[in-house]
Amino acid sequence: MTSSMTALDSFDSSGSSGSSGSSDASGSPESPESNESPTSPESSALSASSAPLVIRPLAGTEELELFDRLDYVLDHELADDLAAGRRRPEWLWVALRGERLVGRIGWWTGRAGEAPQFLDFFDLDPALPADEAAAIGLRLLETASAAVVGDGPRPEYGRFMPPDWREVPETRAYLETLFGVLTAAGARRLVERLRLEWRPGTASPIAPPSGRLAFRPVRDREDLLALMTPVMEGTLDAHGQADLASGLSPREAAEQHYDEELAQHSSPKSWWRIAELAGTGEPVGFVVPARNNYHAIIAYLGVLPAHRGQGYADEILAEGTRVLAAEDVPRIRARTDVGNVPMARSFARAGYATFERAIDYVWDARDVPGGQGA
Repeated sequence: MTSSMTALDSFDSSGSSGSSGSSDASGSPESPESNESPTSPESSALSASSAPLVIRPLAGTEELELFDRLDYVLDHELADDLAAGRRRPEWLWVALRGERLVGRIGWWTGRAGEAPQFLDFFDLDPALPADEAAAIGLRLLETASAAVVGDGPRPEYGRFMPPDWREVPETRAYLETLFGVLTAAGARRLVERLRLEWRPGTASPIAPPSGRLAFRPVRDREDLLALMTPVMEGTLDAHGQADLASGLSPREAAEQHYDEELAQHSSPKSWWRIAELAGTGEPVGFVVPARNNYHAIIAYLGVLPAHRGQGYADEILAEGTRVLAAEDVPRIRARTDVGNVPMARSFARAGYATFERAIDYVWDARDVPGGQGA
């Protein structure tokens, strides 16, 4: 990923936040009988706090209602994801005190039958005191991770948040408790991102072509990789920087990005565009408009180092937006790192609004229990 690009939105789904799905079911764990019969929220909370903590996976899709007792912006995609095999009941874990759901965690994969690729659900009961929530959260995270992932590398964790999450004391306190649990479990913050959206009729009109650039379809894998590789130079994208820091060469990082992300989209590759200088045919950059499991997205945008700083990103983004708008999509989603200021400004000029932020945490191999060097 690059200094003039947006990160792949393959984990984005919600209709208002970036994902979709839900189901109607019920279920509750077996728990020791209590002599107390709560008749008020206060007595119910007291009874729950005295009950033993039970941590377990869902018994099946019929327990989705139980998992849904806490709220997150991806709740409405759960049922569809389970039906499509992108989630499994054994990847959705709950922490219970009696009948009360005090925590939940869940993993996702892009394709049915594959191993979990992303940890995208991790919620704690906001009514819990911070220290109790942290203790429950750490126990839930470690217990579920040991069962779902084992000794292998832990998938990245991503959280969608309101754009003003730091300015709202309750939201900030809740999220910082979650982030503290992740840190205690050996994760580190990789990046904070802007989540962006363009909608027909509500956004700025798509800028017409200036005539400086000509666009053509991507011919094949090598045609795009030949440009993705030099775009890695000087990248401002945290994931791209991490790939290079891990020891991958720019070519290897580009191949990994292409094969594991871009090639997985089911939308036509004929949407992809390479930008060239009009008249000379010299390549300037590229854009990958696509559709993931949920939305039309600007999956990747890059400008070659020799052509940065000349406003070409705006024109390339406009072309990618134009391709998707021609498909009559209701919205176009994109992301870019908060630190990638040039790309963020390009999106803003193109009429993309920031509707959320996202934070990604990762586990380095040496920091994962059971990992190399642990």
